[in-house]
Amino acid sequence: MSRLVLNPSVLLSPLAEGYVAYNTDTNCLHELNPTAALLVELCDGTRTAAEVITLAAPLLPPDSEAAVCAWLEQAIEQTLLIERPVDQQNEVRELSADDLIELASRLRDEGKVQAAFLCQQRAAELEPGSASFQRDLGELAHIVGRRDDARMAYERYLTLQPDDAEIRHLLTSLHDTTTPARVPDGCIQQLYRRFSGFYESNMCDELSYEGPEHLTAVIEDAIGERRELSILDLGCGTGLAGDRLKDRAAHLVGIDLSAEMIELAARREIYDRLEVAEVTQWLDQATGSFDLVVACDTFIYFGDLNQVIGPASRLLNPGGVIAFSVESAAEPPYRLTDSGRYVHHREHIENVARSFGLQVTCREAFLRMEYGNEVTALYPTMTPL
Repeated sequence: MSRLVLNPSVLLSPLAEGYVAYNTDTNCLHELNPTAALLVELCDGTRTAAEVITLAAPLLPPDSEAAVCAWLEQAIEQTLLIERPVDQQNEVRELSADDLIELASRLRDEGKVQAAFLCQQRAAELEPGSASFQRDLGELAHIVGRRDDARMAYERYLTLQPDDAEIRHLLTSLHDTTTPARVPDGCIQQLYRRFSGFYESNMCDELSYEGPEHLTAVIEDAIGERRELSILDLGCGTGLAGDRLKDRAAHLVGIDLSAEMIELAARREIYDRLEVAEVTQWLDQATGSFDLVVACDTFIYFGDLNQVIGPASRLLNPGGVIAFSVESAAEPPYRLTDSGRYVHHREHIENVARSFGLQVTCREAFLRMEYGNEVTALYPTMTPL
């Protein structure tokens, strides 16, 4: 006689119906439907296979005993369940939190994010006081689309690290509350302080970032062969967009909120002036004028685009052009996503342009990859009517 028990190397997480199970011994991921989930719950180490079948029978369709027996045999073969002699103590060896974190990291690198999430989730349960465990759990929960789990993990993280501006901003979206007009300055500064050291290798090499190329293409369509332009690069970052425009510039100005990114942009030696500043404040105080105002992957940090297009349009010389990129939204007008960035609909862009006497041409194209999925962007150019 033997009892059935869930293999201690199997990690479970509930789904809307059933469970997802990851077997760390076999590196296999299983989805368990409601019937399989019930059987797993009954296999708690106190019952034989016959007792499990007897208890489950009233809850299952008639004549399902053979199917239940077959599933239990398959689960034992796959080592989801293991058999124990009745007289054996129900003592099991479980992976440690450190083991699970190491496994989660490897699985994520291999693209097995659902399995990585389960390992991270269990590690965070074992060591709830680890801020890094909770933060990484929140990110993995976001990747696999488990918003409630992401929100709860980030809330636990903030009790341990209350000054983290990035996570506090992400929770704004996850709580579905009133969204801010733009991403808070502290969030952007913290993000790029961490990101600046590997920004270009991550964006260009790992995420196949094509924003500057597509933006340059729509600019060329808008300005033709014009040269010797006065150009303003809003949110210039490390200068990826500015580098493609320098040959057209008589004077190139770069603005960015991150001091670390401005430092990297300065190393390119393409800008005539660089300033650390918040975009809307700088535009409101600016006194110069420009032939071209560019914002590559900058307006993703703003909701209503009126707040940036209005002041930017006042700085345009006659015949000037505003060109930018934003992530594309399925519905108007715009929305703060769980990534902490805004997405914008073409209709909103057209309405904003119209309100400031601008005509708009808009192209849709690839921007970059994110968690294995393609991100699509809109690339508008605006000129005075």
